Amino acid sequence: MAVAISIKLAALAALVVSVFATHGASRAAELLQCLCRSQRTVLLQHHRRQLAPGQGHLVRSAQRRRPRQQRCGGCGYSGTNTYPFNSMTSCGNQPLFRDGKGCGACYQIKCVSKNNAACSGEPKTVIITDVNYDTKVAPYHFDLSGTAFGAMAKPGLNGKLRDAGILDIQFRRSGALRLQGPQREVPVMGGCNPFYFAVIVYYAGSDGAVVQVDLKEANSPAWMPLYESWGAVWRIDPGHPLKAPLSLRVRSDSGKTLVAYDVIPINWRGNADYRTIAQFH
Repeated sequence: MAVAISIKLAALAALVVSVFATHGASRAAELLQCLCRSQRTVLLQHHRRQLAPGQGHLVRSAQRRRPRQQRCGGCGYSGTNTYPFNSMTSCGNQPLFRDGKGCGACYQIKCVSKNNAACSGEPKTVIITDVNYDTKVAPYHFDLSGTAFGAMAKPGLNGKLRDAGILDIQFRRSGALRLQGPQREVPVMGGCNPFYFAVIVYYAGSDGAVVQVDLKEANSPAWMPLYESWGAVWRIDPGHPLKAPLSLRVRSDSGKTLVAYDVIPINWRGNADYRTIAQFH
C-alpha cells in the first residue's frame, strides 16, 4: 500500500488511501494484518417492526455458539487498534459489509440491562472494518472486537459483559467518528507504477461509507472513475502513464463529495504517506 490522506479536526473529513503494486493487488489480502480478532461473537436478528426515529433497530441473538476465526482484512484496513479506530471495530455480515461499500460505515450500538445486568444502555460507536461470511445466523450480524463488546458495559463490568458472548443489542447507522488533534502516518505497503493505480480508503468522514472514487491527472479537466477491486480497494488501469500531481474525488453514500486536489505529488511513490485537509460538501 502506499498513499495516505487524512483530515484533521471535527468539521473536517478524514481520508487515508494506499497504493498497491500491480503484482501486489491479487495477494494483498494475504499480506494484510489480521484486523478482526474478536474475543466474542454477537449474533443479531432483526425484528420486523417500525421504530420511532432515533431509536435504532431492536435486534436479538439467533443462537449461541463459539466464535470462529474470521477471514481478516476484508476492507484492507490496518492499524485499527490505534487512533482513530481505537479497536472500536466490528466485522459485518453482507447486509452491513455490502460487498465492501459498507467499509468505514459507523454504527451506534448498545445493550440494555433487561438483556444483561452489566449493560450500560449507553450507545457506543463502532466502525465496520471487515466482513463476516456467516449467512445463516441472522439478517444482521455484528462480530465485535473485545474492546467494542466491553464498551457497552457499566463501569468496571466490561469483563463480565464479554463473558456473555452473545447479546441482544440495538443498533443504528450514525455519522463517522470525529477526528481531533494531529493525525498520524498510516503504515502502507507495496509499490506502484504509472500504468496501474489502486487506492484503499482507510477512513472517510461524512457517514463513512464510500461508494465512488475518481482520479484527475495534472492539467486535465476530466475525472476518471476508479473501480472496486475488493473490500475498500479502488483501482484504475488508465492505459497510459498517469501524469502527476493527481487529485482524488471521493463520494459517500449520503451523496456528499470530498475533493483532494493535487494530493499525490509529482514525485509520488509507493511506501509513502501523503496528507491533505478537505471537507465533504
